[in-house]
Amino acid sequence: MDVIPSFSKPSSLQLQVFSANYLSKKNGRTLHRCSSFKKHDVNKLVSDRSVDLRQNCKDFLRSFVRTDSRFVFNYSFFSIKPELISSIRILALNLQKAVSYSERTEVVVPALVLRFLVGVMLITAFSATLTRSPSWALTEENLLFLEAWRTIDRAYIDKSFNGQSWFRYRENALRTEPMSTREETYTAIKKMVATLDDPFTRFLEPQKFKSLRSGTRNTLTGVGVSIGYLTANDKYSGLAVISATPGGPANKAGISSGDIILTIDGTDTNGMEIYDAAELLQGTEGSTVELSIKHGQEIRQLPVIRERVVLNPVKSRICKSSSLEGNPPLIGYIKLTSFNQNASGAVREAIETLRERNVEAFVLDLRDNSGGLFPEGIEIAKIWLDKGVIVYICDSQGIRDVYDTDGSNVAAPSEPLAVLVNKGTASASEILAGALKDNKRAVLFGEPTYGKGKIQSVFQLSDGSGLVITVARYETPAHTDINKIGIIPDHALPISFPKDEDGFCGCIEDPSSSCYINKVGFFSK
Repeated sequence: MDVIPSFSKPSSLQLQVFSANYLSKKNGRTLHRCSSFKKHDVNKLVSDRSVDLRQNCKDFLRSFVRTDSRFVFNYSFFSIKPELISSIRILALNLQKAVSYSERTEVVVPALVLRFLVGVMLITAFSATLTRSPSWALTEENLLFLEAWRTIDRAYIDKSFNGQSWFRYRENALRTEPMSTREETYTAIKKMVATLDDPFTRFLEPQKFKSLRSGTRNTLTGVGVSIGYLTANDKYSGLAVISATPGGPANKAGISSGDIILTIDGTDTNGMEIYDAAELLQGTEGSTVELSIKHGQEIRQLPVIRERVVLNPVKSRICKSSSLEGNPPLIGYIKLTSFNQNASGAVREAIETLRERNVEAFVLDLRDNSGGLFPEGIEIAKIWLDKGVIVYICDSQGIRDVYDTDGSNVAAPSEPLAVLVNKGTASASEILAGALKDNKRAVLFGEPTYGKGKIQSVFQLSDGSGLVITVARYETPAHTDINKIGIIPDHALPISFPKDEDGFCGCIEDPSSSCYINKVGFFSK
């Protein structure tokens, strides 16, 4: 039952027809054999003692006693109320007593009497409930609320909905939550979403939803940071910087992954939603936003000038590794900063360009990549894998779907591959890193990743607002649930290991460098 229909209070005749149809279908037998006998049949039934008929009637009444909430859901007719179910059961017990009495006195209940009893008692049970209920005529605001409710009902991963009756919440909200204006409806939807206690499932007003969608495209005006919620173990309040776009305003101001944003233009970020924070960070190109940043044990006050951040997801270059021989081997370095709509095509193009320069191995740098579009993560995994499982998608019932590859889209299946990760590596980046690690396609270097093991999908509502809903969790090909744990790399990187491409090349070219790693160490499994 998706939408509660609009109706007026039914007549007694409608209720009797409803009850007769329901009882016939509910019992699976023909009720008319119990309630439609003619007078001349009674003597015959009494004389024959009609044991089978009485047993059928008793079976029906027992099934009626067990009537539960499905009675309401299957017919989409009445709202669920405890007193309604109680009244129905009292009705059934009374009818059982009548049939039991007829057995002792060998009198079959006449059809007219039985119909009258059923009709009157159902009307009595239902009418008190209906007269106390509000008008069920649905307004445009009610319909928007129901659209949001239905979207969550169909998509949300936890079908217990955080241990509550999702249907009952809908009924109660429609009766009690004010929805006279669009703002009141938005408030009601946010309140509904909050009952799920899921920080990644959020309702977004039209402007915020538009900003979210623009973040998966090519440009964005802001400071160039990806933010998330602090974990329960953090001693401070605020929002965590997952990554700072290389060369972006925040990166140039000295903000890096692991920092904590305490205030934005004087507004405390404690308890602030990430989408509200993102809205504050974005603004007119050239304007300034004042940030209070906790960096290690130091608190900094930083004015950051907003810029138009071009989300070019890939940078690449060739590095020469150290060699005692005349021609040092060439290594293709690919920095992937986000999973936007261009990501998989840009990675494939970088591989082809580097291969034309005769590189012998690749390094894929996923550090400070906070994720993005899930399908792009899958497509990039297919570029590197000739076969194997990429990720398992799971819900509360277990594995729901499997993403794998047959090699049809592979571009670089054999060259040695190293992947760099850190605590700013999250979401789609972790899916990619986990697939490459568990399929033994790559060696991972760095530190444990962020640990965001849940997948969200974006749903647009009819008025331009939207919902971001947790639709699944994922497991790596080795069935590792990385949520709040992260992916553990094979090897650590030197503390002084740089994050930019020029610094990386220096660490594999210069044996005297403090961050030096030779080619054998980078690619040996």
